[in-house]
Amino acid sequence: MKQIDRLRAHGLFEARVPRYTSYPTAPGFAPEIGSVEQTEALSALDPRDPVSVYLHIPFCERLCWFCACRTQGTKTLSPVESYIATLEQELALLKRILPAGLRMGRMHWGGGTPTILPPELIHRLAQAVKAVIPPTGDWEFSVEIDPTMVDRHKITALAAEGMNRASLGIQDFDSKVQNAIGRLQPFDVTRHCVEDLRAAGIQSLNADLVYGLPHQDITRLDDTVSKVLDLAPDRIALFGYAHVPWMSKRQRLIDEKSLPKEVERFHLAEYAATRFSDAGYRSIGIDHFSKPDDGLARAMETGRLRRNFQGYVDDSCSTLIGLGASSVSRLPTGYIQNASATPAYVQRIEAGELAGARGHMMSHTDLLRARAIEMIMCDLQLDFAELSREFGALAEALRPENALVIDRFDGMVQVRHDGFEILPEGRALTRIIASCFDAYAPMNGRYSQAS
Repeated sequence: MKQIDRLRAHGLFEARVPRYTSYPTAPGFAPEIGSVEQTEALSALDPRDPVSVYLHIPFCERLCWFCACRTQGTKTLSPVESYIATLEQELALLKRILPAGLRMGRMHWGGGTPTILPPELIHRLAQAVKAVIPPTGDWEFSVEIDPTMVDRHKITALAAEGMNRASLGIQDFDSKVQNAIGRLQPFDVTRHCVEDLRAAGIQSLNADLVYGLPHQDITRLDDTVSKVLDLAPDRIALFGYAHVPWMSKRQRLIDEKSLPKEVERFHLAEYAATRFSDAGYRSIGIDHFSKPDDGLARAMETGRLRRNFQGYVDDSCSTLIGLGASSVSRLPTGYIQNASATPAYVQRIEAGELAGARGHMMSHTDLLRARAIEMIMCDLQLDFAELSREFGALAEALRPENALVIDRFDGMVQVRHDGFEILPEGRALTRIIASCFDAYAPMNGRYSQAS
């Protein structure tokens, strides 16, 4: 049987499954969990353990049609300045709650478009965060950058505040594809952005690409990959386009007939992955690539690779504090998400309470399943010996799912003495295999397609 036929038989081109950047996934968060639980968990943190901080800037000057993130358009800085003031209020609330001596090992600014901030707001926001949670000596500060919305002054300000990793949104360089997704971004603009970043001393660069976009084919993608390789980023993320117009109304502007079919999507992903591997990049998990000396590659080799809302990371901090509208915090007791709509977030903060509006408190079984799913997504295997070291006899509760995977995905996974390993020919099925350990998400729910 041909590889495509085998993958089709295992449901790759029909299944809709989570991306597993968390477990349980955000659609399963409950409104009964909110600011009370958020306050209790934050106040109980161990100050000896550094935390990660994620800061959400929801504003964009242009709303790209393909994007399903929580964003809002603006043509002026007035709402942005007001939002920064609310973030400062949120930080003031945190200062009263967090234990003394807590340090920040990582900070990431996402969006939206963080580089919509002018230099003065960059300095103001970064210093406000550091005043409440000072950074460790070896911290990492990364920022999502729209090359069309940044200049040398903004880059200089970010570098002065400690930014040492930049994540460039690219998606695709072909003009026809860009017009179809509402994101015009000439290659020369991106190249100049990279030059400015490196001139400012920011040597660690990520590039985010998307396959499965309208009008995308092998020829167009090949040209984009060649241009990305010319930029020589340290890491590359190759995400599959998630067409979810029921969640993101702007995606209705995309002509569905122009989208590659499921098998075409698969071939696009495989082609790009092969080119990156041939260029010397290491394959990380299911959709990332890195240079061999990058931290992601080292994390994969040593079993420290993790997955969160930013994708694959080498972040060793067990706690993530989310700031801003819709941000998700990963706390020792579970997940809590701030109010998603900006007005609702602002209203809660101005009322003098944290903005947690929904979440999930983790049971011991949840923690076990979360670790198993992360192991599958990061290490492409399930290791019961490791699970037993972490969870003791409770790990045995996953034996039925383990047996189901080995039977159902025969030929795509290899039985190990105590678990299984996903074979190269089965890697595309990783999310489906992980879903077999998910006690909350039904198959074929309203998630993105698995291919």
